[in-house]
Amino acid sequence: EVKQLQQTFTVLENARVPVLVAVQGGCIGGGLDFITACDMRYATKDAFFTLFETNLGMTADVGTFPRLAKLIPEGFVKEMAYTGNRFSAKDAYRFGLVNALFDTQEEMITEVMKIAVNIASKAPMAVNGCKTLINYSRDHSTTDVLDYIALWNASHFKIEEVMEAMRANKEGEKGQFSEL
Repeated sequence: EVKQLQQTFTVLENARVPVLVAVQGGCIGGGLDFITACDMRYATKDAFFTLFETNLGMTADVGTFPRLAKLIPEGFVKEMAYTGNRFSAKDAYRFGLVNALFDTQEEMITEVMKIAVNIASKAPMAVNGCKTLINYSRDHSTTDVLDYIALWNASHFKIEEVMEAMRANKEGEKGQFSEL
């Protein structure tokens, strides 16, 4: 059932922790659906991206369009959708689909893991709050988001986490934070 398949991608978007994805080679059809649900996308320079469903007489149906249209310019989304053409990693980077390009898979994995370790060193509730509020911001007005941030902070703010983050930063150590 398509609703169940749609939900498999939505859980990535709604995960409590950031989801990073590294692409090498072809990111085709469902692969493109998958990466649009992730928080950050990285690719090797030889990667390519195709919204392939059109070539099969289908319309992408598991969240590609609403997610992709929020990530990259609408004209590029339409070109990908209408033509089913292959787009280079350079184009994906130029339009903001991927955060960075790398020469090799090894370099990409090394750098993406550094980013993951950096994120993991932060207070989990702060990172989760950022993810929640960034996702909420996509579909709401600034006023609504500010109201939600105030509510979020009122219910999730922990002074001990702030104090620990400040101590760890000052001493150049990894903070000891509560788990999510």
